[in-house]
Amino acid sequence: MAKHEQKPKLRTAVEPLAHFDLPIPYHSICSFSLSRSFLYLGTHNGSLLLLSLDSDDSPYPSSIPIETVSSSTSRKISFVRGVSLGESAVEAIFVLVEIGLVVVLCDGFLFFVDSSLVQPVKKVGFLKGVSAIARRFRGSQTESTDLTEDATSFLKGQRILEKLGGGVRGNGVRAKELDHRREGNYVFAVVVGKRLMLVELVLGSRVGSSDRDINWANASFVILREMQCFDGVRTMVWLDDSIIVGTIDGYTLFSCITGQSGVIFSQPDSSSRPLLKLLWREWRVLLLVDNVGVIVDVHGQPVGGSLVFRRAPDSIGELSSYVVVARDGKMELYHKKSGNCIQTVTFGAEGVGPCVVVDDENGNGELVAVAMPKKVVCYRKVPFEEQIKDLLRKKNFKEAISLVEELECEGEMSKEMLSFVHAQVGYLLLFDLHFEEAVDHFLQSETMQPSEVFPFIMRDPNRWSLLVPRNRYWGLHPPPAPLEDVVDNGLLAIQRAIFLRKAGIETVLDEHFLSNPPNRAELLESAIKNIIRYLEVSRTKNLMSSVREGVDTLLMYLYRALNQVDSMEKLASTENCCVVEELEALLDGSGHLRTLAFLYASKGMSSKALAIWRILARNYSSGLWKDPAAENGLHGGNAYLSSGREIAATEASKILEDSSDQDMVLQHLGWIADVSQVLAVQVLTSEKRTKQLSPDEVIDAIDPKKVEILQRYLQWLIEDQDSDDTRFHTLYAVSLAKTAIETFEKEHSSESLDSRRLQGMNDTDIRRDSIFLSPVRERLQIFLQSSDLYDPVEVLDLIEGSELWLEKAILYRKLGQETLVLQILALKLEDSEAAEQYCAEIGRPDAYMQLLDIYLDPQDGKEPMFKAAVRLLHNHGESLDPLQVLNTLSPDMPLQLASETILRMFRARLHHHRQGQIGHNLSRAVDIDARLARLEERSRHVQINDESLCDSCHARLGTKLFAMYPDDTVVCYKCFRRQGESTSVTGRNFKEDVLVKPGWLVSR
Repeated sequence: MAKHEQKPKLRTAVEPLAHFDLPIPYHSICSFSLSRSFLYLGTHNGSLLLLSLDSDDSPYPSSIPIETVSSSTSRKISFVRGVSLGESAVEAIFVLVEIGLVVVLCDGFLFFVDSSLVQPVKKVGFLKGVSAIARRFRGSQTESTDLTEDATSFLKGQRILEKLGGGVRGNGVRAKELDHRREGNYVFAVVVGKRLMLVELVLGSRVGSSDRDINWANASFVILREMQCFDGVRTMVWLDDSIIVGTIDGYTLFSCITGQSGVIFSQPDSSSRPLLKLLWREWRVLLLVDNVGVIVDVHGQPVGGSLVFRRAPDSIGELSSYVVVARDGKMELYHKKSGNCIQTVTFGAEGVGPCVVVDDENGNGELVAVAMPKKVVCYRKVPFEEQIKDLLRKKNFKEAISLVEELECEGEMSKEMLSFVHAQVGYLLLFDLHFEEAVDHFLQSETMQPSEVFPFIMRDPNRWSLLVPRNRYWGLHPPPAPLEDVVDNGLLAIQRAIFLRKAGIETVLDEHFLSNPPNRAELLESAIKNIIRYLEVSRTKNLMSSVREGVDTLLMYLYRALNQVDSMEKLASTENCCVVEELEALLDGSGHLRTLAFLYASKGMSSKALAIWRILARNYSSGLWKDPAAENGLHGGNAYLSSGREIAATEASKILEDSSDQDMVLQHLGWIADVSQVLAVQVLTSEKRTKQLSPDEVIDAIDPKKVEILQRYLQWLIEDQDSDDTRFHTLYAVSLAKTAIETFEKEHSSESLDSRRLQGMNDTDIRRDSIFLSPVRERLQIFLQSSDLYDPVEVLDLIEGSELWLEKAILYRKLGQETLVLQILALKLEDSEAAEQYCAEIGRPDAYMQLLDIYLDPQDGKEPMFKAAVRLLHNHGESLDPLQVLNTLSPDMPLQLASETILRMFRARLHHHRQGQIGHNLSRAVDIDARLARLEERSRHVQINDESLCDSCHARLGTKLFAMYPDDTVVCYKCFRRQGESTSVTGRNFKEDVLVKPGWLVSR
């Protein structure tokens, strides 16, 4: 599908190099060839002219008359000489630079001319009526056939002539010389009438010589193959094994191997003349159909898109990645891939006549020449670098990037150059105050170093001045300067452009800025934000340590400039390479102490960080830190101060949790505990530090008023660190006991009750500031029961006069005071279940009797606890001696309470006695049954005759001694000694697998 024509981009791809006006004696130019720095012109009157480009370097002697016409450029075209070939127009010129030969088609004949036009012209006589000629080109990516191998059979017929003395063919080439050679570099396709002949240029007399030593006068053509063609061939191209010919009817492809042909395109009736151009850079062929150029491969298949020209051109050339067309005094350049018209050059007036454009197939492809009937103009390709610079000067940044990307895809430019141009565009956009687009291009550049933006942030000289690359760009922008200066200079340029616009002078500045001048503050903020964006991306790259230091430090500068506190603290609190010395004064002076503390902590300067957190915790009301929530009125002032102190204490505790410096930890423990006891405990019990703190030093450093901190620390030592130091166990128990006594007294004091009633407080309110979730008495009781390493006497002395009866019971139990324990459980706590459980733990029947005595005789003026006594008798009466119980029962005990219980005791005793008798009699029955079975086994009779065999060795028993096992197997005495008395022949071991036979007890 043809590509739509787009508006030409403002690009200068070629520029005039020199021009030459045809001398008066010569007629108009009809053919043209460019070979390196020489031009060959063919005129309509049969003349061949030689021109030299930049004749100062020409190898020809100065004695030759030269007509020189200087061009407006730095080079010139000089006329060297000319020769006449006939009266008709010169139709085609082929320059064979390697051998210094020129092949010319004129008046239906081929001529050989030396490249200097000095030697006499040689005419190839045997080829008459030649209408078209094309040289064979071999593609770099395909393999083509050697035609001399296929021509061997054709040459065999010529050997007959040798026998007859006719060893030389009509064209002057000996057949035996061709029989042993291969196809060379100069093979042509020639159309003569309706024949398509494939011929090769050979130099028969100097076969062993090099190309430079060849005498072109002996050159001649050898026919390799002939095939059928048709009339009206106007143009022809030969690529590899395919020959494409063009007529007014269309384009046909011939195979030089098989001779077969096929139509590629058919021309419309009203179409322009056929035209073919070999695109030697891609080894493809362009076919002209009206004003459309169709690109095909070696097989005639269209590839890629088509090129749509404005009008059907007179001639087509190739220059790098462009197709060059000429018509009516204008030359146009079209990009091969995009199809866009890149440049239009006018070299003559409209209607000047047919134009011929040629490119340098033998050179470096940097030149193109166009000829009018009386004039020749040479153009050179503008280097891509200069094209890019020109686009950048005109502020056509998108076109410049597009050009570089195209060149990079085509292999004309490296990826590093693409990155270089992105960076260059970024600089230009930055100085034009388009900061977002500038940073976008910076980020697309893989070669740009982050240090290049340092001068925009900090003035020189500074710590990183030597890291900034110098003179790396094309000088299209001013040298880097701080962003404030860039913005100020940009605003001045805008004001100057507005003034010039009013004076009628056009400028290249942004129209948006001219119509709506920007605000300085907004521009500066945009600049800083986008430089921040670039540095943030740069942090993820693998940079040198010095560059990384500059990136992080200057990023902190920019955050501070925009007062982005969250970003500052995030950078300072995470892994970074900031230089503290560069930021200390800045952050301290601006009041960003939190950021400075985070920075100190990340650099291992813990003491300085802790000092700042301590100051902040004590002076939050002075405004050293601003909470955004408080500024927005989301919570009250008291909550703000409390929240600020807790944040400071939290950050300090994070540092201390990792620190093994005991002196520093204990130094800051006090103020952290004043803010939050939970954080203080976290500091003391942290598992993150490599070396734990000394328990004795910690205990001494804890404020005696912070009892819960001490208790939690001792609990951690005992439970988590498995400490078995009796001092710590005793200290923990004593501390818990003291707290329990105080709590108990507060809870039961009338004043506390009145105040709680007035204030509506509950137990949860009392414990809301505690670091423990469970009550102190519960913790004390659990510890007293679980630990065996504390001194119970010391604890008991402390709580002796208190009302902590359960704790006393636990301690008396530790000391083995069973009676006191039972008295406390039964009388003080009135917990019958616990008392009975304790008796069960003792495991002696007298414990229950002792408990019964306590219930019936509580002493101290208390009434007997008959219900508890009855419960005890009901639960454990069967294990008690009824006589002792009867002797113990009080005469005052109501009979209706005890009668049923005593009756149940008697029944239980009788039932227990009868159960024992039943068991005894069953045991006797089993014993008798076993004795009877054994007696029956021993009294059995076994009959042995002469036919009886041993079940083990199968020997006849006869009168031998034998033995019989319980499973009725019989063996001789010898086998019995070998088997043993417990294992039979079947392998059954009667000691492990007992054989039970039914007895009288079981059967009945």
